[in-house]
Amino acid sequence: MGTGIRAELRVDADGTCPVATAAADAGTSTLSVSRGVDPDGTGTVTEEFMLDETATDTPNVDEGLQSVFTYGSKTVYRFTRSRGQGCPCECVEQFGCPVVDIHARDGMLSLVFHAADMAQLRDIITTLREEFPQVDIQRLLRSRGEHPDNDLVFVDRGRLTERQREVLETAHRMGYFERPKGANAGEVADALDISRSTFAEHLAAAQTKLLDAILEGDSGA
Repeated sequence: MGTGIRAELRVDADGTCPVATAAADAGTSTLSVSRGVDPDGTGTVTEEFMLDETATDTPNVDEGLQSVFTYGSKTVYRFTRSRGQGCPCECVEQFGCPVVDIHARDGMLSLVFHAADMAQLRDIITTLREEFPQVDIQRLLRSRGEHPDNDLVFVDRGRLTERQREVLETAHRMGYFERPKGANAGEVADALDISRSTFAEHLAAAQTKLLDAILEGDSGA
């Protein structure tokens, strides 16, 4: 049985991903994303994604997007671009890890992939954080070979302050980490009676502590 790591991350694409940009322009989230490398070996990749454009603006089709199909309010868009442009998916895939699920909302990409081990996961996250302004760890799961049905979430609550735990628990309860979000950062901050910037600081500190605990503890797992 495999003992790799399933990682779910949110990455600020910072204008490098047409899918994230289109979703932000339309004020909605993508419903699906499909990617395929040109079989002729020209170094290009073609992507399709679907947007639900009910009561929203349409994305800027002048940026190379083509509308290829419509299901009522849902429209499928396609674009072709050169590889090697430093998008988040390519940053992950350069480590030999296919991105198995992609969604975009508010300019952020949600990526799911499987790393072979913690060392590889650390390298991927480090590379993403060097290239992009924000990388949030949503969930990390490990499937242990001796217990294939038992996926373990790496969480060390003891490393967190009481306030950091409260921030994480409130954000989780309100659906901040869900896709699509049940609540945005401002709504969670209001529920906690703190500013949005303070919420972001507590959340980042908590996620950093949890990642540190994961990386340190893996050697003895």
